[in-house]
Amino acid sequence: MFEFYQALGQHTFLQAAAMAAALASIGCGMIGTYVVVKRIAFIAGGIAHAVLGGMGAAVYYGLDPLSGAAAAAIVAALIIGWVHLHWQAHEDTLISALWAIGMAIGILYLARTPGDQVDLMDYLFGNILLVPTSSLYLMGVTDVLLLALVWLYRYSFLAVVFDTETARLRGVPVTFFYLLLLVMIALTVVLLIQVVGLILVLALLTLPAAIAGQYVHSLGRMMLLATLLGMMISHLGLVFSYTPDLPPGPVIVLIAAALYILSSLLSGYRMKGKLRRRSR
Repeated sequence: MFEFYQALGQHTFLQAAAMAAALASIGCGMIGTYVVVKRIAFIAGGIAHAVLGGMGAAVYYGLDPLSGAAAAAIVAALIIGWVHLHWQAHEDTLISALWAIGMAIGILYLARTPGDQVDLMDYLFGNILLVPTSSLYLMGVTDVLLLALVWLYRYSFLAVVFDTETARLRGVPVTFFYLLLLVMIALTVVLLIQVVGLILVLALLTLPAAIAGQYVHSLGRMMLLATLLGMMISHLGLVFSYTPDLPPGPVIVLIAAALYILSSLLSGYRMKGKLRRRSR
């Protein structure tokens, strides 16, 4: 652990990695709360895995992979949202199809990309140690945009997340805000790609928020606690992966999973204790 903090003060790539982890945690803390409360993790997973098609196409045509990821994520989010609102009976099938099609298209594009500059493992599992400064600025701008949307439309999102039918009866444009929420999820997925990669993005998007939901019941407090937990988990992942030279992404996810299991056990034990006291 001491070696990591000593290296952190000397190497700019570690400082950039720590900053990227913190910025990603802000987005996943806010938007992951909506995903957990609304119970749309499967939709978020479909969006995440459809992203590889856009990244592969961007790399093949010489564009920035993150721009391709953002475009593919937004398109996938709008398609899934439209199907959920108008063709719900086939929603699971479409999400599964987009999941598989996006991965397949991305792999084909990357396989046809000339040269050795493409490393599929970096996209699938992330490489937070190689985050460039330009990506940090992009992540910061995305966080500000997400925070502004969450604050400006907090009551509309609250209504859509908890009671769609009542929101519709009260004149809230449910379709618009539901699609906007999915687009925000898509942007958050792009935030997390370089931290934990496409395969593991769903864990970091949902686990900190799920842990927070076991202790607080206010949506705002849940977002704040999920953000702090995400920062702590991602920082610990960097610390514990440094000395043994392990990829940080999987380590971050394993720490998040371990904390979630531990928190669930403690929460269940606490609940049983309350029930026993009431029965006496």
